[in-house]
Amino acid sequence: MSFELHPQLAKDTDVIGHFPLCVALLHKDAAVPWVILVPKKANLKELHHLPMHEQQQFLLESQAVNQALEALFQPDKLNLGALGNMVPQLHIHHIARFQDDIAWPGPVWGNTKGERRSEAEQDVMLTKLRNVLSLSSLFVNV
Repeated sequence: MSFELHPQLAKDTDVIGHFPLCVALLHKDAAVPWVILVPKKANLKELHHLPMHEQQQFLLESQAVNQALEALFQPDKLNLGALGNMVPQLHIHHIARFQDDIAWPGPVWGNTKGERRSEAEQDVMLTKLRNVLSLSSLFVNV
């Protein structure tokens, strides 16, 4: 079976680009900069189900995303999380958090207004992230 992005992730995000292991997605929620990494493996639910070398690859890709979020947005904190309660496909959230964001200090899940960026705002954010991530030798723009 080949990799397919879960329909809910496809609905809620736009593709930033690809790493060797993961596709990088930008969440459309306007509350905070929110990148999701999804390993391109069929039927994968848990990170520890990957072989160790792919877990290490994930860490490299996650580091690139977190460094990009830091460089672009100077957040007060970076949140990293993998819940999977609503979407079982393994996906790991990388969220730039700010003391003045709508959900601070709580989690963003269920604590934003659910407002989405406009297409123009989303395009600007995608371009910024692609430009910074392209500095990583791992990243392939779409």
